[in-house]
Amino acid sequence: MLFTFLLGLAGFSSAFSMRAVEPTLPLIAGDMNVTLQQAALLSSAFAMPYAATQLVFGPVADAMGKVRVMRVTLAMLSLSLILCALAPNHVTLFAARVLSGCWAGGVIPVSFALVGDRFAFDQRPAALGRVLTFIVLGQLCGAAVAGILATHFGWRSVFWVSVVITAVAGFGMMAFVQETASRGKASFSESLKRYKVVLENPVSTRLFVIVAIEGALIFGCFPFVAAHFMEKGFAGALEAGIALGAFGVGGIAYTMSVGRLTKRFGLPAMGGSGALLAGLAFVAIAETGWLPVLLVLFAAAGFGFYMLHNMIQILATELVPSARGSSVALYATSFWTGQAVGAVITAQAVPWVGAEGMFIGAGLGLAALSWPAVLLARRARERRAAG
Repeated sequence: MLFTFLLGLAGFSSAFSMRAVEPTLPLIAGDMNVTLQQAALLSSAFAMPYAATQLVFGPVADAMGKVRVMRVTLAMLSLSLILCALAPNHVTLFAARVLSGCWAGGVIPVSFALVGDRFAFDQRPAALGRVLTFIVLGQLCGAAVAGILATHFGWRSVFWVSVVITAVAGFGMMAFVQETASRGKASFSESLKRYKVVLENPVSTRLFVIVAIEGALIFGCFPFVAAHFMEKGFAGALEAGIALGAFGVGGIAYTMSVGRLTKRFGLPAMGGSGALLAGLAFVAIAETGWLPVLLVLFAAAGFGFYMLHNMIQILATELVPSARGSSVALYATSFWTGQAVGAVITAQAVPWVGAEGMFIGAGLGLAALSWPAVLLARRARERRAAG
């Protein structure tokens, strides 16, 4: 339990650090005398290096040891967050956010790979579910708690809270988690070899395609939730924030029940049902105009999404056991790429089909993804049984 708690706390710190800046942007803009558009670049300053460095930390963790890599990344993330809290101007803060994103990229994917190393396959869903609970909570707190902290104590207090959480996670990894892997040699050529081995598994490419599509369909819609609510006659921003919070609550509800669901239904049924549930919820969101029902539907979509996504995470940790860090890094990069591409596509589509049409299209796409998800899990199970 301590092991998964520390991994979860590390994931919480990474997720919180990413999302915490968004509610503080108006305060940062006013304090540093920049436009809100300039301040908004701080989100991209974290997200872009976060996505890119996962490809680096995956094979490095395989070579050098995953616990060693997490100790370094958490320590350096703490220092980067201190630079954010002390930044005297926007340029310095931007550079510190880039550094934070670079080091945060070596936390969550490596923690998933560690779960794969330390837990047998049948125990892995529950273990990953516990870690995922902390990550979802980190995303929710980054959006909600950060706004409250910034309003009452200033935007720098948000970064100091991030420093404390990250430092505690780093100290825990150093004091209570032992490295069991031998130290190897990390090089560019060895990294390419590990990625080649991962991609030689026929399940890998299918998994990476599915997770990219999943990310595009779900998160491509999120920037337009407020526009959809305005089409329904609501004010927009307030209701959208509550609805996205309900999506996260649905995710937490899933993580609390993942062990029972896996034992009862198995991974193929979980993946297919999750995609179908999220898809039907999105279609219903497009057609519903009553706020309480919309919030329930967003929670249902969150439950379905995390059911599908957690199945993919579990399979990603088993693609190539000898290169788990590289496998999970490719999975994470595919997921982030899908989110980025999905946002671009929906931005082009919404003027033509409206936010309602966007939700219907995404919902139908997710529902159609249910059968490929079932086939993916079955194929992975067959390969694992074959040895």
